[in-house]
Amino acid sequence: MKIVSVANQKGGVSKTTTTVNLAAYLASFGKKTLIIDLDPQANATSGSGIDKNIIKNSIYEVLLGKELLENIILPTPTPNLFVAPSTLSLVGAEVELVSAERRELRLAKSLIKIISTNEYDFVFIDTPPSLGLLTLNALTASHSVLIPMQCEYFALEGLAQLYKTIQLVKQNTNPQLYIEGLVFTMVDMRSNLTVQVIEEVRKFLQEKVYDSIVPRNIRLAEAPGFGKPILQYDKSSKGAEAYEKLAREFLTRNENEARKATPLSSLVRTGTPSASEVTTS
Repeated sequence: MKIVSVANQKGGVSKTTTTVNLAAYLASFGKKTLIIDLDPQANATSGSGIDKNIIKNSIYEVLLGKELLENIILPTPTPNLFVAPSTLSLVGAEVELVSAERRELRLAKSLIKIISTNEYDFVFIDTPPSLGLLTLNALTASHSVLIPMQCEYFALEGLAQLYKTIQLVKQNTNPQLYIEGLVFTMVDMRSNLTVQVIEEVRKFLQEKVYDSIVPRNIRLAEAPGFGKPILQYDKSSKGAEAYEKLAREFLTRNENEARKATPLSSLVRTGTPSASEVTTS
């Protein structure tokens, strides 16, 4: 089993769109896949087809120790795709956990049973557009980080900050964390800036940059409003073709990772520093 955080502190980069659609395509290929929605906006929850009105307990209760992660997981209309849902109550989690001991390990500890049973092929964690405690929990609990990125100037600055945060997490809470890769989203190849940004990022991350590129696509933007991944909403669209290609490339890169035994020590280590020792600002 492999756990991947989908992260970028900059909002509006198709982070949730990438989480939902990559996971949905992997599920359609027969890979049992779980999305953990760690964003209080809960867009990955609704975008996967979960009716927010049926949610009794969410990832909020899990982080506060009031419920087990395996008890809140819900099936989606997409076969093999499951969601640990979020609700707006997650907004208060960072405040409520501020004095909790080893609060950065809450999510990692909640994953122990799921890891031990090796029930899923892939787990994707959709993170909020910030580098606060929720994102720190995600990075501490993950094997790798997938970075969706828009092709614009300020995105380069954001990438540098995220890279710094990943290095801090490796030094303090999760030494095995690595960059899964970077995928360009909302791409318009007619723009000279787009080409320049892609070239600069490829120089920096080299083979970590995915060949698959997700274009701007109106059908991708419409799909979440109907609570459907793009493969169910319009599988013939350019956006669907892009995410199917990305999912196949992801599988190729991870062909030896699915259902691989995961040592618990990689997620919950003894003597892990407190969250205050990891500066993400």
